Amino acid sequence: MLDSTTQNDLLREVAQLPPPLQRKVVEYAHSLTESAPRGISGDKLLRFAGTLSEEEAKEMMEAVKDCRRIDPNEW
Repeated sequence: MLDSTTQNDLLREVAQLPPPLQRKVVEYAHSLTESAPRGISGDKLLRFAGTLSEEEAKEMMEAVKDCRRIDPNEW
């Protein structure tokens, strides 16, 4: 959901465009949601259950505990 400032900024900018370019903005926004990573279902990950030792799992949890977000374009 958009915060109100972003929503107002976006509406103000798009309102200044002619209708064909407004449509392009909508199509572009739609393409961003289509290309966003969706992940996979948990049942496809079940084959990995139990493959880490307790020590490996603790190390992994320690390594990622301060991570706040993932940049999907970084990989």
